[in-house]
Amino acid sequence: MRIDDEIQSSKFEDNYQKAVINIFYTEGWLNNSLRCHFEKYNITNQQFNILRILRGQYPKPATVNMLKDRMIDKMSDASRIVDRLVQKEMITRCTNNKDRRAVDIRISDKGLETLATMDNEFKTKDFLKNNLTNEEAGLLSDLLDKLRG
Repeated sequence: MRIDDEIQSSKFEDNYQKAVINIFYTEGWLNNSLRCHFEKYNITNQQFNILRILRGQYPKPATVNMLKDRMIDKMSDASRIVDRLVQKEMITRCTNNKDRRAVDIRISDKGLETLATMDNEFKTKDFLKNNLTNEEAGLLSDLLDKLRG
């Protein structure tokens, strides 16, 4: 459905404004589509992002600063997200042996198992493949990269 129909308005200043509104609307749509999968495992999309980053690092540890740099939502409070994931026993936090001031963060077996189960349950492409071809998804990604310059 076109953005005009979704928000029941066709009054845009220009195509630039329409594109920005469409990007915001689509972000909300995608977040809502994924939310039910995350809620099933009692995690948020930011927690999912941290778990995926840590799985990519595994078995090497990460730091909170590294997580902040790699997170999709740069405004998220990585420290608080890490605290919640430690409470859920999905990650571990321990003092770095070489630098006592640094804290090593690693995904736990429970975190790895949760992601593996989620991987079997759904793929991110499942949310796009009914409406976009693989080539169109690549073009969309390229256009978004170009937008961010």
